Amino acid sequence: MGKTASPDTTRRRALVCGVGGQDGAYLAQLLLSKGYEVVGSSRDANMLNRDGLRSLGIEDKVRVVSMASNDFRSVLQTLTRTAADEVYNLAGQTSVGLSFEQPVEAIESIAIGTLNLLEAMRFTGRPIRFYNAGSSECFGDTGTQAASENTPFRPRSPYAVAKVCAHNLIANYREAYQMFACTGILFNHESPLRPGRFVTQKIVQTAARIAAGSSEILQLGNLAVHRDWGWAPEYVQAMWLMLQANEPRDYVIATGKTVSLEYFVEKVFDHFGLNWRTHVKTDAALLRPSDIAYGAADPALAATELGWRAQHDVHHVIREMCEHAARQLVNGANAGPGITKS
Repeated sequence: MGKTASPDTTRRRALVCGVGGQDGAYLAQLLLSKGYEVVGSSRDANMLNRDGLRSLGIEDKVRVVSMASNDFRSVLQTLTRTAADEVYNLAGQTSVGLSFEQPVEAIESIAIGTLNLLEAMRFTGRPIRFYNAGSSECFGDTGTQAASENTPFRPRSPYAVAKVCAHNLIANYREAYQMFACTGILFNHESPLRPGRFVTQKIVQTAARIAAGSSEILQLGNLAVHRDWGWAPEYVQAMWLMLQANEPRDYVIATGKTVSLEYFVEKVFDHFGLNWRTHVKTDAALLRPSDIAYGAADPALAATELGWRAQHDVHHVIREMCEHAARQLVNGANAGPGITKS
């Protein structure tokens, strides 16, 4: 179970929901390289932030359509019109912190959005293969135990609750209707395409500005949290592999190596020749009582059944993000080529 087949991908069509995000852009790039016709969806195609697609040089190769994932009619129309063979659900709210401020939106965009996609695929009757983006946040705090596919979920945020609901819906539809649907339980994965609101990009961009002469102080929350940080372009390869398997199942996708946020900060500032302690302060306002203290992963099943292993660790992530941030300061907002390294 789970071993990959080698189907002919010629003229296959994929629908990437959330194509404007980090993972959506890298996934679109990967699929195009494999000969797919790629259609991306956004709530409003005309308002889509195309910076990621543009920076990868694929903006004009991806057809973007409007789809509201919380509107079943909109989802059904999109699936019918695109006639996709594979659907990748990367849409929905992406911020744990924001989910506490907008819990209803978190549930609607993630859980209801996933349900609408599943129901619409069932309604069409077509043999669509469906990938759903899960999250390591579903596990909650497991102590120092590495989470696997068999680890119970203990969500600690509205975002995580919504992701657990979506995960369980996938499993239910897979069993009840024999749908090829699966969830990738992804641990943290970063790249230069990561938006500035994410802590890793916030750290990198601030350090780059300080190295260039800024006198600002970087304000952070709990530096003691530990995370498994991987390289985003590799993680989309795992998504694709999951839909090429003979049978659908869920997989933990991670590097298997965990470091603290303080370590991440230290290495970023080291890259720029700076002492992080001089430029970083903790801000109590950024602390969240439900923050997961330690995130560790066991991605062995993906290695055994999919043949997927992370080739790059957090040091590669830091180097690539720092080099890109430095180029941005020199060249302006568009740093040009060099962000697709893998």
